[in-house]
Amino acid sequence: MELNINIDHVATLRNARGGNDPDLLRAAEIVLATDSAGIVIHLREDRRHIKDADVYAIRKICNKKLDLEMANAPEIVDIALNVMPDLITLVPEKREELTTEGGLNIQKYATELEKTINRMHAQNIKVSLFVEPEEATINLCHKIGADMVELHTGKYANLCPANQFANELSAIKSATAQAKSLGMRVAAGHGLNLENTKEIASITGIDEVSIGHSIIARAVFIGLQAAINEMLELIQRSKL
Repeated sequence: MELNINIDHVATLRNARGGNDPDLLRAAEIVLATDSAGIVIHLREDRRHIKDADVYAIRKICNKKLDLEMANAPEIVDIALNVMPDLITLVPEKREELTTEGGLNIQKYATELEKTINRMHAQNIKVSLFVEPEEATINLCHKIGADMVELHTGKYANLCPANQFANELSAIKSATAQAKSLGMRVAAGHGLNLENTKEIASITGIDEVSIGHSIIARAVFIGLQAAINEMLELIQRSKL
């Protein structure tokens, strides 16, 4: 199982004072020096953390997988096609939200999403769709050509570690098996931390997890490289 590191909130901290401290590129270099699989950055329409220039700068130095999270917005789509990340992850986006609150409404936006998927595939860019772990949704993701799904673990994370998450964990397991049977890669992400990642990491079929906020928060106390290595060790133990 691969671990991808989202460094958005290094940019959030930088933007709070308007300078270049902490240096986002230095954070990217630290991530790239670990055994993590790659970097995730979310270029939001409101540019609240990652900026356009950040995307281009990180693309230049990223010698691992670069996953660009983005809304299916024309301006952002054009930037992605210019930057050429290894993967884009299409996510829903609302300006008033603190963070992504749920999966894409594939049923409502299937036609628009399929057009973007086709444009990305024409440039050999893989596409992942951030979705809820639901049977109809997974089937439709496959139908419109997604290479991958990222299962939203936010609901699970909010229930964990209380003894109320069994149904949600079961849904994630079922969605993983279904997506794999259709030939898609599977990622999981949102709200994952040292307390709740073990159950997700033990699910057969999940190829990768995407974790950002909890690792950046942990890094405040122990450093970024140590926080990444700590999560990598937990994932490795969970697969035994």
